[in-house]
Amino acid sequence: MSERTYPVARKGDHVEDHFGEAVPDPYRWLEETDDPETRAWIAEENALTERFLSAVPTRESIRERLTELWDYPRFGVPFERGGRWFQFRNSGLQNQPVLYVSGTPADEGRVLLDPNTLSDDGTTAVPAAGVTEDGSLLVYATSEAGSDWMTWRVREVETGTDREDVVEWGKYASADWLADGSGFTYTAMDAPREEAMYLDESRGARLMLHRLGTKQSEDELVFAAPDQPEWLPEGQVTEDGRYVVVTILRGTFPERQLHVLDLEDPAGGLRPLIPDFGARAFVVTNVGTTFYVVTDDAAERQRIVAVDLDAPARDRWREIVPEVGDTLLEARCFGGKLVCHYLRDAHSLLRVHGLDGALVREIPVPPLSSVGAWPLEEGWSGRAESDLMHFRTTSFTDSGSLWSHDVATGETKLVREPGAGVDPADFVAEQVFVPSDDGTQVPMFLVRRAEVTPTGDVPVILYGYGGYGIPILPAFDVTDAVWMERGGLFAVANLRGGGEYGRAWHDAGRLADKQNVFDDFCACARWLASSGWSRPDRIAVNGGSNGGLLVGAAETQHPELFGAAVPEVGVLDMLRFHKFTIGWAWTSDFGDPDDPEQYAWVRAYSPLHNIRSGERYPATLIMTGDHDDRVVPGHSFKYAAALQAAQGGDAPILIRVETSAGHGGGKPTTKRIAEAADKLAFVEAALGVAEVR
Repeated sequence: MSERTYPVARKGDHVEDHFGEAVPDPYRWLEETDDPETRAWIAEENALTERFLSAVPTRESIRERLTELWDYPRFGVPFERGGRWFQFRNSGLQNQPVLYVSGTPADEGRVLLDPNTLSDDGTTAVPAAGVTEDGSLLVYATSEAGSDWMTWRVREVETGTDREDVVEWGKYASADWLADGSGFTYTAMDAPREEAMYLDESRGARLMLHRLGTKQSEDELVFAAPDQPEWLPEGQVTEDGRYVVVTILRGTFPERQLHVLDLEDPAGGLRPLIPDFGARAFVVTNVGTTFYVVTDDAAERQRIVAVDLDAPARDRWREIVPEVGDTLLEARCFGGKLVCHYLRDAHSLLRVHGLDGALVREIPVPPLSSVGAWPLEEGWSGRAESDLMHFRTTSFTDSGSLWSHDVATGETKLVREPGAGVDPADFVAEQVFVPSDDGTQVPMFLVRRAEVTPTGDVPVILYGYGGYGIPILPAFDVTDAVWMERGGLFAVANLRGGGEYGRAWHDAGRLADKQNVFDDFCACARWLASSGWSRPDRIAVNGGSNGGLLVGAAETQHPELFGAAVPEVGVLDMLRFHKFTIGWAWTSDFGDPDDPEQYAWVRAYSPLHNIRSGERYPATLIMTGDHDDRVVPGHSFKYAAALQAAQGGDAPILIRVETSAGHGGGKPTTKRIAEAADKLAFVEAALGVAEVR
């Protein structure tokens, strides 16, 4: 496919000065998603991509198998409020999960909220929900067409009818009920301009309290810092109902402040628990004025400390659960005990400790699995005063097992077996450790059908993320299962920049050290080619968001290592990422392009700005959504146009722009299946598994 077969993308003459460097930005006009010229370009690009994919003979069989395998019942972790049990479920091919309410966790119950009835095409999602302590009211958020913007409503559980309360312009955080159900806290932001709601910066975050039966204009301010526009507050009502814990994040930096509002003395204002951004910290539970906090303060892989609200200085903290060799990811209080979720080489362990820190037991978890969330809740649920907890495990071959555990007796029961139509015995999952360029050992999971062995020719999808301290854990995905059924190897690299090994692992892959992430990823690709499994032209790389940046950086730095690249909703213009929506928050990992030293970091690896004319790039399918208001689609548009213009080889450079879709959250099942079919068909064609007609 030569350059002249691509849709014409006008090259403008825009040039910006960055600390003395003149940087052309010829496709700046593509940042305006709804401009008629951009819309026409999108339509032509989608038509070109469709022509290519329609010539892949395996596309329809892949789509059929994805649809067949996707059609299995999925169950979230049940949670109890006021004697009622609530659970999100999906019967199989429903576009959105449905919230049920029942008398016991085992009952069928009745539908309380079905998002599938809220839009004709399934693009209205419910990204967050919460129930009052007495189980009588549900607060739920809706989002449209994949947007991060949320509108909150209140539904009566008994009648299933909505009250008149409507709260708009929420974003990113959940709502938390007051103990008496009279109102809820939520995080609000300044409303965007209507004509640019998917592009405008999102700032002005503040924590608000909405009282039932009142107008949003009458909501009470709990916390705001107008002189600190990068502060993002969240509210958490303690289980005893007395306090609101206000967690303040500074963009996406891991460090947090913690402050406490005593609801018995609201006039007293916020009191500091952790008053600075010195460490990562979050409250697990409290007993009176003693707050149990998970923190990485003086603990590389985190520990639990007790902090007295009346004497919160660090030298007065009491260590409850000390740091150990495994990484403490999170903790909750169930049945008066601390249940701790640890990671060991990127898979889950559960341990129970008393409030005095004494180890009670380990809860058995399947090997190479994770305690994961689906789709809205955390991966576990329970109450501080109840001994019964539920948790859900998943793995690359387990589509989701639901368990109960009695923290008093230690009894663990399998409540619901995985429902997907795959037999875990047909697959093999293992973990290897790959030396990166500087000798760092990088974990990588390898998953395949049992009979697939190293031949030097096995087609591979290598997935990675490597950012924001987020660990990438074993998880079941229908797309990956179909890929493996068809003889492919699925590899997941646990790169620096993630949270698999604590703070130092994250720090080693961000800011001035971000290049380590790309080096780790490329080292894993080289290992796959040198270990006998595959070869470069049979390896495809894939990742989304920060992982899209990873793929873009890897293919522009080392195009010779890959046969295909699929960056999804990627951050690809590292000189302008901070100009749109929430992009300003990401300087925690990337650095600030407006700072001369940090500009040099991002300029060195920015995928858009390191494309070389005439280079032979691997076959590339760039994927984005036209309503993505987290990583705006202009990143992908500009990257596609520039890569198409520069391509010196015959491999296709395509872009697939999904309509009425955003960053990925809440995407309806129909769109997910279509997207997955196109991705796998493209990879099979690019790697020579399928011959394009």
